[in-house]
Amino acid sequence: MQGLVQAMQTQAHTQAALQAQLEAQAQVPAQDHGGPSIMEGFKRMLPPSFKGESDPLLDESWMREIEYTV
Repeated sequence: MQGLVQAMQTQAHTQAALQAQLEAQAQVPAQDHGGPSIMEGFKRMLPPSFKGESDPLLDESWMREIEYTV
């Protein structure tokens, strides 16, 4: 029984430490390198848009176009 109590205390301690770490990471601002983001650079290449097709062949075709664009 004492082993179970000790395991539960260890789990609670670990969970509290993880929660504290997550909260600390959330408070750290993202680094701004002064340049355009990756997404902005990607959008400047004017890639073809995905229209949510249900045909796998059209999806694959779109993927090939994206790979060719990049």
